Amino acid sequence: MEPGGNTLIFSLSRRRKSVPSVGSCPYGHGEPAPDAPVHDARGHLPHLVDRHEAERFVRQFHDEQPGAGDVESRVRAVRAAIDRTGTYEHSPAELAFGARVAWRNAARCIGRLYWRSLVVRDLRHLTSADDIAAECVEHLRIAGNHGRIRPVISVFAPDRPGRPGPRIVNDQLVRYAGHRTPEGRWKGDPRSEPLTAQARDLGWKRDEEAFQVLPLMVRERPGTRPDWYELPDDSVREVPLRHPDHAWFAALGLRWYAVPAISDMTLEIGGVRYPAAPFNGWYMGTEIGARNLADAERYDLLPLVADRLGLDRSTERTLWRDRALVELNVAVLHSFQEAGVTMADHHTESQRFLRHIAQETRHGRETPADWSWIVPPVSGSATPVFHRYYDPVDPSLRPAFLART
Repeated sequence: MEPGGNTLIFSLSRRRKSVPSVGSCPYGHGEPAPDAPVHDARGHLPHLVDRHEAERFVRQFHDEQPGAGDVESRVRAVRAAIDRTGTYEHSPAELAFGARVAWRNAARCIGRLYWRSLVVRDLRHLTSADDIAAECVEHLRIAGNHGRIRPVISVFAPDRPGRPGPRIVNDQLVRYAGHRTPEGRWKGDPRSEPLTAQARDLGWKRDEEAFQVLPLMVRERPGTRPDWYELPDDSVREVPLRHPDHAWFAALGLRWYAVPAISDMTLEIGGVRYPAAPFNGWYMGTEIGARNLADAERYDLLPLVADRLGLDRSTERTLWRDRALVELNVAVLHSFQEAGVTMADHHTESQRFLRHIAQETRHGRETPADWSWIVPPVSGSATPVFHRYYDPVDPSLRPAFLART
């Protein structure tokens, strides 16, 4: 699955010179939500959390966590909190368990063998854009871990009845900008054109470079204008790409960032939704070498690499695309290894995924998997994940990471 310099904060009402420093605050231990709920125009309390979803999660937590206490008393407390406030609060242990199981349930992720190792940062007390931006920077530093990438999730304030939680606009904490030149060509990542345009509308201005890191954009509430924050240089680890056999490759000036932290999905646990919960694993090489840099609608580098390799592009039968694709992936894996940054190759990760399935089977659990996402985009049939069927994906499976609405 796909974690310095001067920093800037800009909004309609304030402008500062740096991302605010990271603070700390204790959070509740599963007690009812302390804030008075916001009623609708008719004075009714909009119920956000489904009682059945909440109870199902609590029972799952106690079933998989022996020694968690009396399940019936916890169920009664959760029901009472929902009846009184429309929602309830997870204990820190429930939150950590729910986030890890959401990763375990992620049908499109091949890297789930290590779901138990997910570092869960409980930041539910934070709602301001400044605080969220500061903790996202800290997330990147913790996850980056000097190259030894750690799976991390940072969970910010949840949606509450009448009080939607904050949102991170970016689809990943780190993304490269995409610009269309006056000649109609692309500079940077075309996928990021909407985010780039939004950042520019907010006041962000940078030279149009091929690998320009976008600012982080945070909404404190849906429908409000986002604040934007330049990520400090020391929070974004980037790896220059070189090829072990072709010296000319380094002159292409390619690079990619080390931490793929997804930030536009909602974490749902027991009916409670956390719309700002960025999370990361580490890269599998093909995510960069076969998709981000190779897809025609992304950086589209296969023709360039093929030409530098001296391949015949006059016909598809020379398989110039395939040969260029392999060499591009060789460069990505080689560069991350030389830089000391964690990265998996698709053959090893495929074997690990089958180990994950075997472990889950021993625990009596199914492993939902989307075949089209699990099979690598390079040499699919040469990997063991290609040659089998998987449990069907149940869209109601929870906890889960959901596309944000």
